[in-house]
Amino acid sequence: MAITAAHVARPARIRLGMVGGGRGAFIGAVHRIAARIDDQFELVAGAFSSDPDRSAASAADLGVARSYGSFAEMAAKEARRKDGIEAVAIVTPNHMHAPVALQFLKRGIHVICDKPLTATLPEAKRLAKAATDSGVVFALTHNYTGYPMIRQAKAMVSAGDLGEIRLVQVEYAQDWLAMPLEGEGNKQADWRTDPARSGAGGSTGDIGTHAFNLANFVSGLTLQELAADLQSFVPGRRVDDNGHVLLRYTSGARGMLWCSQVASGQENGLRLRIYGTKAGIEWEQENPNYLWVTPLGAPRYRLTRGGAGSGEAAARVTRTPAGHPEGYLEGFANIYAEAGRSILARREGVALDSAVSFPGLKEGLEGVAFVDACVRSSARNGAWTKLAL
Repeated sequence: MAITAAHVARPARIRLGMVGGGRGAFIGAVHRIAARIDDQFELVAGAFSSDPDRSAASAADLGVARSYGSFAEMAAKEARRKDGIEAVAIVTPNHMHAPVALQFLKRGIHVICDKPLTATLPEAKRLAKAATDSGVVFALTHNYTGYPMIRQAKAMVSAGDLGEIRLVQVEYAQDWLAMPLEGEGNKQADWRTDPARSGAGGSTGDIGTHAFNLANFVSGLTLQELAADLQSFVPGRRVDDNGHVLLRYTSGARGMLWCSQVASGQENGLRLRIYGTKAGIEWEQENPNYLWVTPLGAPRYRLTRGGAGSGEAAARVTRTPAGHPEGYLEGFANIYAEAGRSILARREGVALDSAVSFPGLKEGLEGVAFVDACVRSSARNGAWTKLAL
């Protein structure tokens, strides 16, 4: 009998563990859904809470066989098992990213970590060195870079379709922290506004890092320095809830970044505009399947995900036909899929497809350095400040 594609065995699923993300944790559920969409991963173990009983309860909810009361116990025991985890997803508050990751890195376990990389820049540098020394795959879930039309935009910039880039405008506006929810029992608001757990940046660390990463990813530019004006509009809040940042790039291009979690009426208003000498492009997360292009001196037109004019960069991270919307979960899943391809290539000892792309240590370091520079600049009345990389 002839062997067809249908008879070729697919690689065994990547055995995945998770730290954090137990009952009531929004981002943990997102990671689990994203990991399942392309059927590359199987969640087999977890330390879902620092409380052993709550961790066990979450494991039971999820049908996960192995539950641990601490991430250190999990790392040690899973590393000794023949069927132990190959990768771990870290979905804890920011201040725990580094200590958790280090336990798994030193045992050669691949890491998929929620952003930002760490709560502080010194931690980020130590973690980046440890990850580099370990030689494992380290992915950071800046999920918006997984959207097909963002990949399309990056390809157009790289191909010179926009000409020389002059201006970058990026904003990320929400309103969910317009009221003091941290004092009303909201678990997410509580840790995200606590500098001991979130880091020194509030909106800058939570969503400003996404905006900064997105602008860098698409434009391909390198930041030279920034000038930041950060505010805490809600009385008593210990971290910023709004930030305006001017950007100077090494190429001579200029940019502006606005991040806010007190912009009344805004749900998840992530928007990117880039202007070059030949054309401009515009994309917004709440309508992610469209990329608007305006050539200089010509009518504006729209590219659609999977539609005419959309290229290979978008196609390789597109799942459904044109007109069938893809969004947040699929974009997140694309980061998992790309990380999974890298992990499987390591497992099988084969060359990695050069088209595979996902955020990692470089982007993580840049994001934490961005927050650090914003805080330092704002404390000096908006003085121009370089990233301390």
